[in-house]
Amino acid sequence: MKTVLITGGAGYVGSHAAKAFSENGYKVVVLDNLVYGHKDFVRWGEFVEGDIGDTSLLESLFLKYKIDMVSHFAAFAYVGESVQNPGKYYENNMGKALNLLICALKGNVRVFQFSSTCATYGHPVRIPITESHPQRPFSPYGRSKLFFEEILRDFSNAHDIRHSILRYFNAAGADPEGEIGEDHSPETHLIPLVLDVASGRKPEIEIFGTDYDTDDGTCIRDYIHVTDLAAAHVLAAERTFHSDSTVYNLGNGDGFSVREVIKKVRDVTARDIRVVRGERRPGDPAKLVGSSDKIMKELGWQPEYASLDKIIETAWRWHQIRF
Repeated sequence: MKTVLITGGAGYVGSHAAKAFSENGYKVVVLDNLVYGHKDFVRWGEFVEGDIGDTSLLESLFLKYKIDMVSHFAAFAYVGESVQNPGKYYENNMGKALNLLICALKGNVRVFQFSSTCATYGHPVRIPITESHPQRPFSPYGRSKLFFEEILRDFSNAHDIRHSILRYFNAAGADPEGEIGEDHSPETHLIPLVLDVASGRKPEIEIFGTDYDTDDGTCIRDYIHVTDLAAAHVLAAERTFHSDSTVYNLGNGDGFSVREVIKKVRDVTARDIRVVRGERRPGDPAKLVGSSDKIMKELGWQPEYASLDKIIETAWRWHQIRF
C-alpha cells in the first residue's frame, strides 16, 4: 500500500482528493494548518495539524509515515488579495512550497503532485487552452503557481524526483454522497454565491460586467466537478509512479456564461434569483475554456459529472446540508 501526504487536505479540493486516494487503496495522511480548511472535512486518513513552512514538523512527518508521494494543495488562492498583498502569496505559494519540496526530497519521496491552475496562462490567445498555451499570468497568485511549476521542473532535472502538474479551471460541485463540499470564507466562487441567494443567505447576486464580447455579454468559464478533479489526481499519480514528469489541464471543454449559470441554478433549485449589474473587474478575461484532450488520451480520464445540471445539483444538495 502506497502512502500519500495530502497538504491542504482539509480544504475543498484536497478533501475530495483524500477521499479518492483512500477509495483507491492509498494510505492517506492529511497535513493542514486549518487557516482555510475544515477539520470535519478530514474523514479519510490521519490528520496532522501544521504548516508546510514548519521544517521540523515536516522532517518528523516524513520519518514517521514513510511517504511515497506528496499531493500538494495547500495554497492561498484569492486573486484580488494577491494583488493587494503579493508578499503573502509568494511566501506561502512559493517559499513554503519550496520548503515542502526540499523536505520531501530529503525524506526520500520520489513523486510530487502539484495542484496548479489555469491562472498561469493569463489572458488566452486561443480557445480552448491547451497545455502548450503561453503562460503569462496577470496576478501574483498566478505567478506564484507558475514559479513553483518551474521549481518543480528544476528539481526533477537535478534530482531523482518526478512530478505531475495539474492545471484546472473552475472547480465546482460537491461530493455526490454529500459528505464534503465547498465552504470558503470569504466565498468568491460563482455557483456557491448564487446558491447563497437561492437559499436566502444573500439578497442578490452581482454580475461583474455585462458588456463582454460573448453571446449574452457576461464572462464564460469552464466548470469542472471537484470529484472529477480528484479522480484525475489519482490517475496522474499512478502514471507518475511509473513514467516521466508531466502536466495536464483539467476542464470540461465547455464554457458557460454567468447568466447561464444563474439560469441553471434557478432551474435546479426552483428558487428566484435576484440579479444586479455591476462593473467589470479589472483583468477578467471574457472567456476561459480549457482542453483536457491530453489527459483523456493518455490516461483515459473522462468527467463523470460533466453537465452543469449535475454540478449544480450536487452543490445544492451540499449547500442545504452545510448551511
